[in-house]
Amino acid sequence: MVKRASVSESLIQQVHATLRSLTAAWPGYAVALLSVSVVSTVIAIVERRVFIANISLLYLIAVLFTASLFGSGPAVVAAVSAFLAFDFLFVEPRYSITVADPAEWLALLMFLATAIITGQLAANQRRRAEEARAREREAVLLYDVLRLMQGPELTAALQAVATRLQAAFHVDTVGIIVREGPARKPIRVLAGASVPPSAFELTEGQVQVLQEGPLAPPERVQPTGHWVSIVPPRAGRRERLRISRYHIPLKAEERRVGSLMLFNLGQELRFTPSDNRLLLAVAAQLAATLERERLRREATEAEILRRTDELKTVLLNAVSHDLRTPLASIIAAVESLQQHDVVWTEEERQEFLEMIADEARRLDQLVSNLLDLSRIQAGKLQLEKQWRDLGTLIADVIARLRPRLAAHRLVIQVPDRLPPVPVDELRISQVLVNLIENAAKYSPPGSTITVSARWVGQAIEIAVEDEGPGIPHETIPHLFAPFYRAGGDGARPQGTGLGLVIAKHLVEVHGGRIWAENRPSGGARFAFTIPLAEQEHPTPTLAESKP
Repeated sequence: MVKRASVSESLIQQVHATLRSLTAAWPGYAVALLSVSVVSTVIAIVERRVFIANISLLYLIAVLFTASLFGSGPAVVAAVSAFLAFDFLFVEPRYSITVADPAEWLALLMFLATAIITGQLAANQRRRAEEARAREREAVLLYDVLRLMQGPELTAALQAVATRLQAAFHVDTVGIIVREGPARKPIRVLAGASVPPSAFELTEGQVQVLQEGPLAPPERVQPTGHWVSIVPPRAGRRERLRISRYHIPLKAEERRVGSLMLFNLGQELRFTPSDNRLLLAVAAQLAATLERERLRREATEAEILRRTDELKTVLLNAVSHDLRTPLASIIAAVESLQQHDVVWTEEERQEFLEMIADEARRLDQLVSNLLDLSRIQAGKLQLEKQWRDLGTLIADVIARLRPRLAAHRLVIQVPDRLPPVPVDELRISQVLVNLIENAAKYSPPGSTITVSARWVGQAIEIAVEDEGPGIPHETIPHLFAPFYRAGGDGARPQGTGLGLVIAKHLVEVHGGRIWAENRPSGGARFAFTIPLAEQEHPTPTLAESKP
């Protein structure tokens, strides 16, 4: 019983489709009859004034005109109508289908064959032109979809694609649903007239068709495009909406990544076979692009996790080593001072205390660097800018560092008339400390460390130069990477390798830049700039510092 009802419903749908096609084609047949009537009138007028042999060929104009506009069906109707009209109106005996001269039948039949063949050739040419235009339309639309999907933000890109599809297919609304977007959340975009949320809901059978394809015979599967009645809650009769909805699943490698939906409000959706093919091609391209975006996002997340694990490992190794070294020195000095069986002189006790103070300062510097690193990584580094004199700032930093740089000769080259600059004094002092201590680590005792400043355009350039072995050319791009320490001749220098990367970020949040280079006379030169004008600059993250 159910199958019989299903077959009846299928037949009714076929009849409706046939009636719709005939209704859509009637203008072509009307134009065919009208054009034949016009040509017949012209022939009647011309024939009264002058005799023209083979004047019936004028009917070919009507046939060609109809074929070029409406195709083969109306062209055949025009050819047959021309045959009958010429026989009825202009062949003796007139106003009769009969023909007095049997030879006229051959001429009429040849005319009919010529008209039909000519009409079919013109119709074929029209069909090929339409196919070429359809292919061009498909190529342009697919290119536009691909171009729009290259946008930096997925939701905005999908919105642009939905708007483009709405204009291309002349529907009221286009909706795109992505099951899993960024942050593992679904995305739903609409272009055109708004539709109730219930219009997006699918029945259980439709969901199964979208996910797995039709499992039942074709006559038992509800068509993808169909009429549905949407009644909003507590809506009156006047608010009842009739929406034609068309679903296309977005599937990539047998995995459904979303849905493409087209809606018409109050008018049934009608798509040609060419439209259906184009929609399927667009859906396939959307699905492939979404799948690539998902794979790229997963690869990026995996790379971030890998780098995070690598960073944690390097951090633990570096911190554990650099924490143990000063702690071991402090513990050894304290235990030595606590020995009651050894009498230490005042000078020896002072040396132990200075060692403890130096190692404690190293620990404090290490902890400060780690705290700054965590703030940079979280993007929460805040600046307290004030207008400062750089000459005074550099002099204060040198004064604090002199006890630790007793083995080196310090040279300061700062002009007296440098303009004040907007800086966070504590952060820029930290940059100078890191650069000067780095110069001391990599230069031999007794060498000169030069700190200079100069006015360059709209910025102040500060440089720290040493007389060490210089920087190997291949290591310069990696100097400002976290935990990187350039290997030079001699013992491995102490430190976690955080000083330069923190200096880089502190300079960048001030709007300047920092770089390293070798001096022509030998040694290394680290320089950075600070803009004279106050500007707002976002805090860079640690990931942005990776080369």
